[in-house]
Amino acid sequence: MILFEPGVCQVDVATGQLKGATNRYVKTFRDLAGLYRDESAYQALIATRGDDVAYEVTDYPSANGGDIIIGVTRMEPGKIGDEYFMTRGHIHARPNRPEMYYGEAGVGVMLLESPHGEIRTIEIRARTMCYVPPFWIHRSVNVGLEPLVMTFSYPADAGQDYDVIAKAGGMRSRIVDDGNGGWTTVDNAGYSGRHPSLVEDIMSRVD
Repeated sequence: MILFEPGVCQVDVATGQLKGATNRYVKTFRDLAGLYRDESAYQALIATRGDDVAYEVTDYPSANGGDIIIGVTRMEPGKIGDEYFMTRGHIHARPNRPEMYYGEAGVGVMLLESPHGEIRTIEIRARTMCYVPPFWIHRSVNVGLEPLVMTFSYPADAGQDYDVIAKAGGMRSRIVDDGNGGWTTVDNAGYSGRHPSLVEDIMSRVD
């Protein structure tokens, strides 16, 4: 058996990147079509900022199943209508894999949804650690006035499944401005839920 060498990683909070990362994943605002409820506000933003980076991920990927992936995500602040900027969100392709997020800068909310449609929210600030348990769909939302920067780590064989959100018409709740400088959750009118057979399939994936 060949042992891997220990390593050290540096988080550049100012740029929101992991120094020396070997992978960079970027989503522009144009890539996020269909996520927001106010389509006219979304199109207005696309007209001026469509090719701007909405969020990016820098990480060290690994193909070894017993390993972990470590990285940093950075998300721009702002709103489309009254809805805060967010990531696409996902569940792990192997849904019994967990994930950890650690707040480095800014203020965010981790929006979590069980396959059955239960909702949880966790506010993340600097030096806040957020544990995403197995089987939870999760999406990061920037509810602050500055970039949201978070360190994350998850098992290397976890993978991502984005369709689980799209097939249900989005997540059950949306994170919006509460009108008093904070945030709140509102129901997603387009949410259709998940067929029991899909829920059963997700919950049975325990390899």
